[in-house]
Amino acid sequence: MPGLAATMAPVLFKAACPDCRSRFELSASALRLAIGASRRTTFYSFTCPECGSSVRKPAGERIIELLTGGGVRTLRLHTTV
Repeated sequence: MPGLAATMAPVLFKAACPDCRSRFELSASALRLAIGASRRTTFYSFTCPECGSSVRKPAGERIIELLTGGGVRTLRLHTTV
């Protein structure tokens, strides 16, 4: 499908800051996803564009699916034995 990439709009994700309570949209490049061995170590993060706070939120299976499908950079965390 030549030209398809040129017509697709960039993926935007809706997010909110727990500190300043702003709501906004972020591009995939503004988000990071970390997948660990447990729910506690699996999360996504971003910097609030309004107040500059670092935000970290848990990521369940559906969030992981949406973020990876939208091109968010993913870090797989390894455990040591």
